Amino acid sequence: MHKQIYVNLPVADVQRSQAFFKGLGFSFNPQFTNQNAACMVIGENIHAMLLVREFFQTFTTRTLCDTTQSTEVLICISCESRAEVDDLVARAVAAGATSPRAPQDHGFMYGHGFEDLDGHIWELVYMEPSAAGQA
Repeated sequence: MHKQIYVNLPVADVQRSQAFFKGLGFSFNPQFTNQNAACMVIGENIHAMLLVREFFQTFTTRTLCDTTQSTEVLICISCESRAEVDDLVARAVAAGATSPRAPQDHGFMYGHGFEDLDGHIWELVYMEPSAAGQA
C-alpha cells in the first residue's frame, strides 16, 4: 500500500498561498519548501504541494487549468466537528477566500467549502462517527 499522498496545486504566489494556509492553522515542511514550492502538511501522511505555476508547468506538457473558468479538482478534508467546518470556512473567507456555495447538511454528514486564493476548491466535511456505512 502507498504510504503518503502529495496533491500538487499550481499557485500564482507561493509565499502568499503559504501565508493564507498558515492563517487556517496548517503547517509547512521546511525540507520541501522554497521559492518555487511549499509543502503543506494536511495530515500525518497527507500533503499539498503548492507550486508556482511556472514550476508546476515543468511537470506536465498539458495546459494548466484556469481555475476562474474551470474546476480542476475538488479537495475534501475531514474535520472533527461541524464547528470546525464552519470555523475553517469563516477563517478562509476572512483571509481572502470565497465561499462557493451554502453549507450542505445531510443529517449524518455536514459539509461546506471555499475557493482559495488561486481558485482551488477545498471541501470540508464532518461525518457523525455512528454514520459509518450509511449512504
